[in-house]
Order: sequence, then C-alpha cells, then structure tokens
Amino acid sequence: MEAIEKGTLYLVSTPIGNLADISYRAVHILKNVDLIAAEDTRTSGVLLSRYEIKTRVSSYHSYNIKTETARLVQKLSDGMSIALISDAGTPGISDPGFNLVKACMEQNIPVVPIPGASAFIAALVASGLVTHRFVYEGFLPLKKGRRKRMELLAEEERTIVLYESPHRIERTVREFLELFGERNCVMAREITKKFEEFFRGTLAELLEHLQSRTVKGEIVLLIEGAAPQKKKLKKERKWKNEKV
Repeated sequence: MEAIEKGTLYLVSTPIGNLADISYRAVHILKNVDLIAAEDTRTSGVLLSRYEIKTRVSSYHSYNIKTETARLVQKLSDGMSIALISDAGTPGISDPGFNLVKACMEQNIPVVPIPGASAFIAALVASGLVTHRFVYEGFLPLKKGRRKRMELLAEEERTIVLYESPHRIERTVREFLELFGERNCVMAREITKKFEEFFRGTLAELLEHLQSRTVKGEIVLLIEGAAPQKKKLKKERKWKNEKV
C-alpha cells in the first residue's frame, strides 16, 4: 500500500449505504492518516468501527466551516495528513468539502482524491436515461431562486440529476410536472440499502406513486432532458451563414 504523505489532504469516498462498498485503499488511508475530518462523527463512527479504524476524528460540517477550515489548513501546513469524509459518498459533492479543498489550493497544499461511491452516479447509470450527457444540480434552492432554477432546467436537453429530501419530493415532482409537462423520470431511493427502490415512469406517474405512500431515505431524482430545439438550431445556423 502507498505511503501516507505528510501535509496532504485526502478526499476519501465512503459507502452510501452498504458498508461493504469501500475500497482497500480507502481503509488504508483512513487507518494511517493523522486525523479524519468527518461531516458527522456519529454516522462515520459506525463505518470506522466496522473496519477497526482508530484514527482520531474531528467534526467538519456546514456549521463550523469558517473556524474549522482555517484550523485544518493550519494543521496541514504544519505537516499533518488529514482524510476528509462526508456522511456518505464522495466528499465535496453537495457538502462543505469544497470549502476545504479551495482553501488548500490557495495554500498550495496537495489534495489527493480516493475514488469511490457517489449516490447520483449510481442512480444515473442504473436509471435507463441518457448517461453520456447530463447535468448535476445538487439540491434545489428551498425558496429564493427556486422557480428561476427550475424554469432554466425546462430547456435543458441533458439528463437532469438532483438530490431531494423525502419531505419535499412530492412538491418538487409536482412543480416539475407543471413546468415540464410529461417527461420520463426516475426516482432512485435508498441506493445500496435494504429497501433500495428505482421508480421509472413519467412525472405524472411518479407524482401518483408518491401520493399513495410515504417515502423515506435519501433520494436521487432524474429527469430526461428536453427535446432538441430544432427550429432554434436552424435559425442560429441561418444567422451564422448570413453573417459570413
């Protein structure tokens, strides 16, 4: 196994549900760095206990970004090796990890990714929707800018991928149906876990499905892109020809 480099930040991907979905390299890194910075120490504690990882752990989450980013960067500058992990999946995807990576870049601190699970990639490849062109939207705004963002996505021709909570999924699907009309979509829920579910159908069918039951767990919503705007493309080509 590789030697752990001092003064280096390791971005370690962890399982999104099934604890067996972790790489040998990830376990090696977590066991041998000086410190693990975890989004939720209680959640991460289950994984660390499973693999007998006894490395010291500190909290790094959205509520202590300012103070902890500076503190971790200083520790890295002093020569410590640190592994950053999120609640689940790849750190830096819809979590505070981006802030630490950016701060490290500004101080020329090496950042090494340790690849692994990511919920939206797992959902995308199993969705049956187009995978060679897609746009990842993370979580939609709760209030300000929400409608504007959804209106912009209405013309998006790539597959749309986003995260949503079980408490808001019905509202979100209803809003997309109003703006998009009938589109094929997929709801991937609890990926790799015991009650994993993939619902494939139209937005209207998904809305009906959600109204008939209570859903729980982590959700990835995928919606097929808009049909290519052929008329718009023809006008653009004509304009370019005339300009030449």
